[in-house]
Amino acid sequence: MAERQTQTHSDSRPGPFSGKEHVRISGTEAVALIASLVWLGGIGLFFLLAPADQTGLDSLRFILTLMVVFLPVAIIWVAAVSARSARIVREESQRLQVAVEALRKSYIADQKGRPSGTLQPSVERRLAEIAQTARQTEVALTTFTSHRDSNRKPVSPEPAPEDDQPSLALGTMVEEIEPPLETGDLIRALNFPDTESDEVGFSALRRALRDRQARQLVQASQDILTLLSQDGIYMDDMTPDRVRPEFWRRFAKGERGRVIAGLGGIRDRSSLALTAGRMREDTIFRDATHHFLRKFDQMLVGLESKASDAELVDLAETRTARAFMLLGRVAGTFD
Repeated sequence: MAERQTQTHSDSRPGPFSGKEHVRISGTEAVALIASLVWLGGIGLFFLLAPADQTGLDSLRFILTLMVVFLPVAIIWVAAVSARSARIVREESQRLQVAVEALRKSYIADQKGRPSGTLQPSVERRLAEIAQTARQTEVALTTFTSHRDSNRKPVSPEPAPEDDQPSLALGTMVEEIEPPLETGDLIRALNFPDTESDEVGFSALRRALRDRQARQLVQASQDILTLLSQDGIYMDDMTPDRVRPEFWRRFAKGERGRVIAGLGGIRDRSSLALTAGRMREDTIFRDATHHFLRKFDQMLVGLESKASDAELVDLAETRTARAFMLLGRVAGTFD
């Protein structure tokens, strides 16, 4: 429809080679015509009033006379034709801008014409896909846990010591009882299992989900990776520039600017363009991106002091870190 509207709009105006363009005489051409007539009249008057030359008219003098008479006229009309061409190009540019603006307004009106209380089908579909992916992950984790636990022999519970404090049973969170998450397990969980048979990856993911801060980052990463995959953007296809661990440490300590810009080492132009466009148009994607960037930044601040350089290098190779590089560059996090 937009194409037909644009065509009708453009056909309603005269083109650069229509009859009206040829018949109409612009002010520049009128000035050029008057100047040519004045010049030719002046030259004719000069030759009429000049005394007759008794020496004759040789070929060189004849050529010079023709140049003096007609060269200024040619220059005048070259300037007039150039001005006419510039005017035609300027008008066509304005018509093109009008057509593009009409398409933009039509698109905005179509988007605003939807009922205010309903979501767009594309947004509803994305939300359904996110929920389905979350359910599949939970089922996989449950299946793997059941498989591993079925191979273990039942262990009789040990009697509790008599001097146990009853406060542990009154409101103590599971996260406070669990041992702290190892750095290697966190990094392995942020890369997610490669296949359904990746037992090491699933084991690290289960341990990370029992840690409150790690669980929030894993869930945010899972959501953003699912949203990116809807545009055909997969972290396995990314080959970011290698960044020295010291830059990750400087970023964790709050440094920003040109030196830290190397953390956004994703050079895939199509992925950057798609992500930037979706950041502008999709509020759900934009909110999920800012939430993910904030959680990754918080994790990095706590990890920097205890992680070795080798572990920071491994972190940069994870799917979550690659998503952070891509989204951080688009959002201007490293500026």
